[in-house]
Amino acid sequence: MPEQHIFHHQQEFRLESGATLPGFQLAYTTYGTLNPQRSNVVWVCHALTGSSDFTDWWCDLFGEGKLYDPREWFVVCANTLGGCYGSTGPLSVNPKTLQPYFHTFPQLTNRDIVRAFDLLRQELDLELVHTLLGSSLGGQQALEWVLQAPNLFERLVHVASNARHSPWGIAFNESQRMAIRQDQSWATNTAEAGREGMKTARAIAMLSYRHYHTYNEAQQEPGHSITDNYRASSYQVYQGDKLAQRFNAYTYWLLSKAMDSHNVGRDRGGVERALAQVKARSLFVGVDTDLLFPVEEQHFLHAQVPQASFHLIQSNYGHDGFLVEVDQLTNAIRQFYQQEKIVTEEEYEKQEH
Repeated sequence: MPEQHIFHHQQEFRLESGATLPGFQLAYTTYGTLNPQRSNVVWVCHALTGSSDFTDWWCDLFGEGKLYDPREWFVVCANTLGGCYGSTGPLSVNPKTLQPYFHTFPQLTNRDIVRAFDLLRQELDLELVHTLLGSSLGGQQALEWVLQAPNLFERLVHVASNARHSPWGIAFNESQRMAIRQDQSWATNTAEAGREGMKTARAIAMLSYRHYHTYNEAQQEPGHSITDNYRASSYQVYQGDKLAQRFNAYTYWLLSKAMDSHNVGRDRGGVERALAQVKARSLFVGVDTDLLFPVEEQHFLHAQVPQASFHLIQSNYGHDGFLVEVDQLTNAIRQFYQQEKIVTEEEYEKQEH
């Protein structure tokens, strides 16, 4: 069974902005057993509203008889710094004030988050990661991490994400934050601040996560006489209410800002120059109907990263296809591993002759 843990970092942690945290904790999940060679590590980076429990939101990838069988792999996933599933975030108590951070929690970038992950990695004494797997916001973090620690990761599986967050994606996120700002409670220092606004933000986000075809198939009215109370309307309300039961507006705001900050070319001479430095053998996966991280972003990564592979998932679920079409994703990763085996065998034969 997956095991839940807490990592405590008790030294001051300086952020890219220059602000500091007086230490932090990360909640993380492990699954499986580390082999004697310590060569079977898979590290997962979760999406914006995800948790460290990858067996919950990506359950068809992990488990006995599945792609990442715990009898063969040791899987690690940490809830992001700034999160609300056990890691230090805006609702945590600031040890300097003995009060929750709330609005005083400093802004994070993906680089900050990845540096926190790496401190956990060092604590676990993992000197090599077989596969770093990330999707959406987690894909951004994974790509940043392979650039920060180029000799640590053997393989990168980067799903429905990008090298630099687009103006389109930033506009979606700002529209969601505008909804949170319109909630009068957002100005307060309470755990419930911005909750109603976050419901609207989530409804806006669903339009970027899904696709015209998704709604047309699942939310279409069966008859022709309805003039109000549509399925699509109630679905949007439902999604907002559902998120509000498990998330908070502070973390939503904070991590959407971290997503906006994503740019692997910052201080590295530009995106193309940065991507040319990726050493991990990389698989970039896109979803054909993804509106938020459109396929051209993964094609760009494929073209810029040396000796990279690409796979296209077919789905009517838009960006969320990376969560829904797990059979296709499983096959893509299997083929990625198998192709590596074929190349290795061919190189061995050349050396023999």
